[in-house]
Amino acid sequence: MFSKVLIANRGEIALRVIRACHELGVRAVAVYSDADERAPHVRAADEAVHIGPAPSAESYLKGDRIVEAAVRVGAEAIHPGYGFLSEREWFARAVREAGLVFIGPPAEAIAAMGSKTAARQLAIAAGVPVVPGTTEALRDEADARAVAERFGYPVLLKAAAGGGGKGMRVVRDAASLGPSLETARREAKAAFGDDAVYVEKYIVGPRHVEIQVLGDTHGTMLSLNERECSVQRRHQKMIEEAPSVAVTRELRRRMGETAVRAASAAGYVNAGTCEFLLDANGEFYFLEMNTRLQVEHPVTELVTGLDLVQWQLRVAAGERLPFKQEEIVPRGWAMECRITSEDPANGFLPSTGRVRYLHLPSGPCVRWDGGIESGSEVTLYYDPMLAKLIVWAPSRELAIARMHRALSELVIAGVETSRDFHLRVMEDDEFRRGAIEIQWLERRLSSLLEAKAPEALRQIAAIAGALIADRERGAPRGSITAAPSAPAPAAAAWKRAARLEGLR
Repeated sequence: MFSKVLIANRGEIALRVIRACHELGVRAVAVYSDADERAPHVRAADEAVHIGPAPSAESYLKGDRIVEAAVRVGAEAIHPGYGFLSEREWFARAVREAGLVFIGPPAEAIAAMGSKTAARQLAIAAGVPVVPGTTEALRDEADARAVAERFGYPVLLKAAAGGGGKGMRVVRDAASLGPSLETARREAKAAFGDDAVYVEKYIVGPRHVEIQVLGDTHGTMLSLNERECSVQRRHQKMIEEAPSVAVTRELRRRMGETAVRAASAAGYVNAGTCEFLLDANGEFYFLEMNTRLQVEHPVTELVTGLDLVQWQLRVAAGERLPFKQEEIVPRGWAMECRITSEDPANGFLPSTGRVRYLHLPSGPCVRWDGGIESGSEVTLYYDPMLAKLIVWAPSRELAIARMHRALSELVIAGVETSRDFHLRVMEDDEFRRGAIEIQWLERRLSSLLEAKAPEALRQIAAIAGALIADRERGAPRGSITAAPSAPAPAAAAWKRAARLEGLR
């Protein structure tokens, strides 16, 4: 095992990796920008290295600076987390050339799966079913029109070099193709430095189901089963769960074997995810492979009992995977809500400011993977995801009830968050039945936003408002002079907390 690992990331994922390192007896080195000098991940690490100004382009995306820092402090390996440089083939190669270990797949596997068009070609060659589409980037608008007419509208334009909804446009008719292509190329260029775009047939109403894979350097590649990731807004996942209500034992086996085949064809090692579209008839199509740890990895951990980050470290250090495919069986149900600094009532616009009060939920099988604390500054420099709230229960029904309770206990005052929006999703009848697909949230968005905040949430917000008011008056810590049960003070506290938390 390594003696020292540098984490080339920030926030909750940096803390997650630091904790895994410490449990294995590995010293962890954090990196930080000007904006993160006092961040929790910096304090949690054994050492910390400053890498530049707040903008990520001048700090967390400076691969050469990060590699130099790792060499300087004597780290033996670099864990990229997710986002930033995690799927950059040149960064993995630079780490290797510096004599360090990249805790992830080989640079060649990232290159093979990093381009969506190249990944499609590889999948087809491996006999993996893909959505009908092009295997090469479009040359021009005329080329796009010819392809769209061959497949029939609607079609989907997708950036070849990346994901996350950037450079992606649904085209429903010929009239909108030209402007959509121009927009997709512009977004792709800005996000990935590459304006290459390709076309897929747009499948109406599918689920987004992904398979977690894990492979070692000794030739073992395993499927860790599926995650349901259909609750999305503008191609960004908001709620994930494992397993999926739509996946039978036989379908799980077939999807898992397909994901293993795709990963093996790319020479993959370490943790990765194959993403699929699953239609109402049980047919599935390979979309792409994420050559990194996924944000939603905790739900797989909770239903398999495996610590994926520790296994990333172990595999990178040369250990063999000691379990067999038949031993990996999902147990119970796990669910994750991404808590973001966004205002759902205002078009999910980002919210910034200081976290004035943070109260975390607790209780059995409740997990908080967060990168904030009371006093944290939330800026526009980085992704708005503040944390992930994850629960486990014996069944999906109980997991939803536990998530609802945990969300009701969570208080984040000072910035707008998606917390109350997630509560409303937990109360939605269609969601509770599992009647979801990738267009579900967009279809239900208006009614979810119109729903009132639950009474329990209003009471907790009132308590938070009273606590903040007392702190500002200098009252002893832990006391509440304006008890929420008193009508007039509670009303005042509620109004104050509502301004702080975005509750209406």
